[in-house]
Amino acid sequence: MSLPRLWTTSQESVFDPFRTMRRDMEDALRAFNQGLPSRTIGAGVPAINVAETKDAFEVTAELPGVDEKDIKVSLDGNQVVISGEKKAESTKDEKDWHVEERSYGSFYRSMSLPFKPEDGAVEAHFDKGVLHLAIKKPAKAVKTTKTIEIKTGAPPSASPVSDTAAAPGKAA
Repeated sequence: MSLPRLWTTSQESVFDPFRTMRRDMEDALRAFNQGLPSRTIGAGVPAINVAETKDAFEVTAELPGVDEKDIKVSLDGNQVVISGEKKAESTKDEKDWHVEERSYGSFYRSMSLPFKPEDGAVEAHFDKGVLHLAIKKPAKAVKTTKTIEIKTGAPPSASPVSDTAAAPGKAA
């Protein structure tokens, strides 16, 4: 009868209590990443950043290599939709190499707002491959901060008990 070796050169034969947990984490991260939009236009989903200010939402969408005329921004109720098409072709001649690359495809991105924008509330600017949107909030959606006065002492009771009420076991 031979005893198991304590030292081995093969990693597969060594018991690793974290192997299953590591595989589960890798599978979970892989599944999570599949649901995230790709950062490339050809995949159909441009990368966006959204910031909220007191009066507006500011959205930037990365659209490198896209012409302004090929971008469409629209409103559908409380949905802001950014869509369009990328058409790009480049040719490089260097030394003995001739490289020709094409990148094209349509893209689409929508975002729900917590309000329906009013007419004229959306401004769009396109600069150096980045689309900038400013979406003004309607007056009723603008958050206002109200300071509440703090009073000293115990709060008034909701159901005052009168002193004249009969105590249990005593006749009135």
